Amino acid sequence: MSYNDTFIRACRKEKTDYVPVWYMRQAGRYDPDYMKIKEKYSLLEICEQPELAAEVTMQPVNKLGVDAAILYSDIMNPVASIGIDFDIVKNVGPVIENPVRTMEDVRNLKPIQVEEDLGHVLETIRILDRELTIPLITFAGAPFTIASYIVEGKPSRNYLKTKQMMYSAPDVWDALMKQLGDMITKYLQAQIRSGAKAIQLFDSWVGALAPKDFERYVLPTIRQIFDALKHEDIPKIYFPGVSSGELLPSLASLPVDVIGLDWRVSISEGRRRLDHRFAVQGNLDPMVLNGPEHVIKQYAKEIIDEGILEPGYIFNLGHGLFPQASVEKLKVLTAYVQEYSKEVLK
Repeated sequence: MSYNDTFIRACRKEKTDYVPVWYMRQAGRYDPDYMKIKEKYSLLEICEQPELAAEVTMQPVNKLGVDAAILYSDIMNPVASIGIDFDIVKNVGPVIENPVRTMEDVRNLKPIQVEEDLGHVLETIRILDRELTIPLITFAGAPFTIASYIVEGKPSRNYLKTKQMMYSAPDVWDALMKQLGDMITKYLQAQIRSGAKAIQLFDSWVGALAPKDFERYVLPTIRQIFDALKHEDIPKIYFPGVSSGELLPSLASLPVDVIGLDWRVSISEGRRRLDHRFAVQGNLDPMVLNGPEHVIKQYAKEIIDEGILEPGYIFNLGHGLFPQASVEKLKVLTAYVQEYSKEVLK
């Protein structure tokens, strides 16, 4: 059985025959077969059953023909291990029973016990490592994004309590960042030991910060996480989420292989802001998938033409797939990216 490592080679800025493609949130809510599973089980219940979580992870691989799989999981999974009680509430998101607001709250958090509390996630990775013929990307939520949930108590648009802690109680914030940084590092190390072929750190909401606040309150912990992983011989991806274009110059010294770009900055401009140091991933606006096929292809063509101007390009969305996305349009897009790029890279 042959193994398709095109994605890995693109991450390392090596020559590829075509542009590899995968999609954030490709395992999930846009797929009718997945929604049938969700009629019986919640997200967290699926995660707790390794065979089922592996099946959901492989659904888009089999249907779409993508070049990498992304583990079916949730960024909140590890926080239960450190003592945060939460639930994923339909149409809301993570809701925290015991928000972290004070130094005492931070001190009450426990060290993560990955093997004991998250063994089901690691077993899912081991199953996928045996079954897949493309690379498996595993992931963790980044410190700011996780903090934005556990401080606010639920998803937020303005991050009022989170920023209030940063500005008014920086000692509490720094202690929380250290706790979350340690949790994330150990979680990712365990994923790599279990068979991950690449890891991605999702910082979905960090674009809410000004660059100077990002550099003061968040970037040191991001750097510590990747410094702890830099001897691991697999690609490392940092996705700074939506509206993060102004943060890109701050990332140029990170020890990572790939930076994910959202659609608000072009591939060429993103590379320039990153000092051309990394492979880049992105950056189709997910809402383009609402358009007709010829429009989707035109947008994809323009992005690919820009992406292949330098080595190290992976086609993706600028954020995750939304529930209304069409499986058929995704099949068409995936084939188009692979076939068109194969022609132009000849």
